[in-house]
Amino acid sequence: MRLHEAGLADVVRDGSFEVRGEVYMPKSSFEALNAAAEANGKQGFANPRNAAAGSLRQKDPKITANRDLATFLYAIADEQAIAADGQFELLEWLGACGFHVNPDVTRCKTREEVHEFCQRAVERRDDLPYEIDGVVVKVNSFTRQAAMGYTARAPRWAMAFKFPPEEKATKLIGITVQVGRTGALTPVAELEPVSVAGSTVARATLHNEDEVRRKDVRIGDTVIVRKAGDVIPEVLGPVESLRPADAREWRMPPECPSCGSPVIREEGEVAYRCISIDCPAQAQERLVHWASRGAMDIDGMGDEIVGRLVESGRVTDVADYYSLDEVELSLLDMGRVNKEGNPIRLGETVAKKLVAQIEESKTRPFARMLFGIGMRHVGKTVAEAIAAAFPTMDLLMEADEEALAAVEGIGPKIAHSIYVFLRTPQNKQVIERLRKAGVNMIDELADEGEQLPQTLAGLTFVLTGALVQSGMTRDEAGAQLKARGAKVSGSVSKKTSYVVAGEAAGSKYDKAISLGVPVLDENQLLAILETGEIPE
Repeated sequence: MRLHEAGLADVVRDGSFEVRGEVYMPKSSFEALNAAAEANGKQGFANPRNAAAGSLRQKDPKITANRDLATFLYAIADEQAIAADGQFELLEWLGACGFHVNPDVTRCKTREEVHEFCQRAVERRDDLPYEIDGVVVKVNSFTRQAAMGYTARAPRWAMAFKFPPEEKATKLIGITVQVGRTGALTPVAELEPVSVAGSTVARATLHNEDEVRRKDVRIGDTVIVRKAGDVIPEVLGPVESLRPADAREWRMPPECPSCGSPVIREEGEVAYRCISIDCPAQAQERLVHWASRGAMDIDGMGDEIVGRLVESGRVTDVADYYSLDEVELSLLDMGRVNKEGNPIRLGETVAKKLVAQIEESKTRPFARMLFGIGMRHVGKTVAEAIAAAFPTMDLLMEADEEALAAVEGIGPKIAHSIYVFLRTPQNKQVIERLRKAGVNMIDELADEGEQLPQTLAGLTFVLTGALVQSGMTRDEAGAQLKARGAKVSGSVSKKTSYVVAGEAAGSKYDKAISLGVPVLDENQLLAILETGEIPE
C-alpha cells in the first residue's frame, strides 16, 4: 500500500519531525539573476551553485527571498518519526505532503538498472533545469542502512557516482606569461570564452614550456578544455584535424614580461625564472602570499585589494601592511565608478575589518611568518622544521649554511636559499620593520621554556577533514602533534603511522583504508593531544 494513501495521521508517529534537504538555484533563475546584474553594471555569479550559496549568506532576508531559490527535500532527522520502511517510500510521502522532491528518482532492483540510470543521467545532464555533477545511489531499506552504518566520514549505504568532467572545444587565442612570487614564469592559455561545468572559462594554466611542447598546443588551435575536479580549468590538447595553416608554436620569452629582466632556467628545473629582485609582478604575488590562509591569514586581503594598494604606491613589501590605518584604507580607489560616475572606494566597513585582521596576524606562529616571508624552497613543512630548530629570528639569522643543512628535511640547496635570503640587505630591512611592528618572531614552544615529553617520536600522522568538535584547524592540531615529537605529513604512504579523519575526510582516508593504515577519529586525536599516548 502506498504511504500517502494511508493518510498523514497514520504515518506521523508523534506529530512533529525535522525535514532535511538542499537549496538550489534553477538554471532559468540563474540566467535571469545574471542578466539583471549585467543590466545594472554589476558582475554576475560564476555558476548556479555559487549563486545559491551567496543568496543564502545575505544578511538581508529580502534579498534572499528575491533570488528565486528552490529546494529538494530527501531526508528527515529521525526515520523513526514516521512509518516509512525505506528511502523511496520516504520520498513518496514527502511529495504527498507537499514538499518539493526531485522527480528524477528511480527505485532500481539490480546493478544493471543502477548503471542504466547513471548512464541516462549523463546523457540528460544538459537538459535538466538544474545543475548536477553526479548521481547518489542509496540502499533503500532503513533497516539495512542502520545495519551497514557509517565510516568516519560517510555512510556505507550511499555512494556518489560522479560524472566525467565536461569537455568543450574552443579557440586558443594566445599564450601569455604570468610571473609568480618566486619569479617563476607560467604560460597561461588565453581562450575564446566557453561555458564549462557551469561557469565561463577564458584562461587556463599551461604549467611550463615543456608541457606546452608535450601537448603540442599552438596559438590559433581549437583545443579541448575541461575543469579538473570540476574546479580548475585545464587544456587537454589540440584538435589537430582543425589546426589552421597559420597556427604558431609558442616559446618562452627571453625577458620577464613584468620588468624586462632576463629569464633563466636552472639545470634540472622545468621553470624559467625572472632573476630581478625589483620585479613588480613578484612583489604583488609575495604580498598576496603573505596574507594567504596558510601564511599570516589576513582575511579579506585578496588579489584585488592588494593590486590597488600596489598601484597606489602605498604598499611595496609585506612590512607596509602594518602601517595602514582605517581612514586611508577606506578611501582606497577600487578602480571602478558608480552610476553617478564617482570612484568606488573600499569603504569604512571593509577597512575596519582589514585593519583588525592585520593586527591579529601579528600573533601568528613563527613558522607561518617564515612561510609567508617568501623564501624560495621554503614551504609550510620546511618552515616548521626551521622554527623548531631555530626558535627565534635572531638564532635563525645567526645560523650558517652548515647548521641549516643539518636540520632534518633541509639539504644544502634549501640551506643556501635560506642563508642568502636572510643576508640580503633589502630582506633584512623588511624583517626588522616587521619586528618593530610587533610581528611574532619567536616559536611558541620556545617561549614556554620547556619541551613536552616526546612520546610520539618516530610516528607519522596525516590529518584530513575538518576537526569540528575542537574547532582546531589541521595546522593547529599538527603543531600539537609535532610538539610531542611526531612528524606530520601531507600524504599517506605505507610509512604513515596513523591517519586522523575529521568530518568530510577526503581521498587520504580512502588511501589509508587501501593501505591498511590505522584511522583515528577526532575524539581519539584529542585524547592523544591531552595524554601524549596512543589510545588502545
